[in-house]
Order: sequence, then C-alpha cells, then structure tokens
Amino acid sequence: MVVRALPDGYTLLEATSGNAWNATLYDNLSFDFIRDIAPVASISTTPAVMVVTPSFPAQTVPEFMAYAKANPGKINMASAGIGSLPHVSGELFKFMTGVNLVHVPYRGSYLPDLLAGQVQVAFSTIPSAIEQLRGGKLRALAVTGADPSPALPNIPTLGQFVPGYEASAFNGVGAPNKTPIDIIYKLNAAVNAALAAPEVQERFAQLGTFPVSMTPAEFGKFVVNETEKWGKVFKSAGIKAE
Repeated sequence: MVVRALPDGYTLLEATSGNAWNATLYDNLSFDFIRDIAPVASISTTPAVMVVTPSFPAQTVPEFMAYAKANPGKINMASAGIGSLPHVSGELFKFMTGVNLVHVPYRGSYLPDLLAGQVQVAFSTIPSAIEQLRGGKLRALAVTGADPSPALPNIPTLGQFVPGYEASAFNGVGAPNKTPIDIIYKLNAAVNAALAAPEVQERFAQLGTFPVSMTPAEFGKFVVNETEKWGKVFKSAGIKAE
C-alpha cells in the first residue's frame, strides 16, 4: 500500500526488521523494500534475551555452547515462527558458533512449553520474558544486542562470548519512493524530537528497547546493511518462509 501511495508525506510505513528479513525469506515479492521505500527515520532497536529454564545444566553461554556441542541435536530452540526475532537471533547464534539446535517454531506462545522444559532454550523478546525472569521461572544467559539492556542491566551480551554477534529488531519510518526530500527531513526532525523526550526514553528503557536517532541517509544505509547481513544467515541455513 505504501509503495503505491502518493509520495506526499501523508502515507508512511512503520519499517521493521521483518521488511529487511522478508527480502530473503520470500522469492516473489511484488516490491523491492530498499528500492521502493525511501528511508525517513530510525525509531529503535530491540534485542532479544537468551533464556533457559532454571533446571537447564548450563549456567553461562560458554557452558551452554559446550553442552550443545556435546549433545548435538538434543536441544530444542523455540521461536515465535519462521522469520521472527527469536528465530533469526537463534539462527545467527547457530551460524556463528556451529552448535546444532533443533528449531521448533510456534504459531502461538512458546512460553508454556519452555517453562515446562519441553523446549530448552529461546531467544525471547525481552518484554515477553521479563516477568518470568524476575520471578525466577527462567534464567537469562545473555542479551543479543550490542550493549547491555537497561531492562536487564546485569546480564552480559552474547557478543562477549561470540565476538561479532549482534541481533536486534529495528523499527523506523519509511515513505513512498520519490517523496520530496524536504518532506522527508521534516518528518525526520519530528521523529527525532519525539525520541529525545524523557518520557519516551523512560518507557523504552522499561521495555528493553533502545531509541536510536538517525538521519535519513544513515537509516537507509543501516537498512541495507541489515538486509545483507540477515540474507547471508538465511541463505546459509536454507531458511524460507512457510
């Protein structure tokens, strides 16, 4: 709808990681996300958290990797479905470490089975796991972002144990291609002003989300890099949408 809309600044796209991931997941899209959508502004990045049940034998990421390598194909990794943040975060972990985890995609919530131990690990979104973590029903091994999460300040990043690892979902704003540059910059300034508001930053911190301000050019480059990064992971793992 946004691709076909008038480029007048009144129809915008909430651009997400899903748009970048879908470029590889689907073979026959009727549009090109990078070519047909003009980058306007970044809003945020949201990491996941690698969680296991308290009874799982590994207490740390190195211990988890050692256990996984000693028990190939015996650890079930839950996700919210193919192409979700829990899925792609786990696939990047597998890609970079060489461990063999069995992906179990769910159409509904995987948390009941994770809490029951039927699946052993998940790269969960922080908001969906935060109450179970605070209540001791799940144990966090690491967050997947480049920096520690304000919602889980004492949990290390996965990159501390797997150099170069970083997996986050992004949100931003896009517009139809050929939207006038003055409109794009006006919208960009408005988004960045909202992100600077203390109440917005406080709410994002509660959700484990990082507000990220960028120029249109910076956001465009970021989107291209994310599309290429995840395209390599998906192609290596042979992942396609169901």
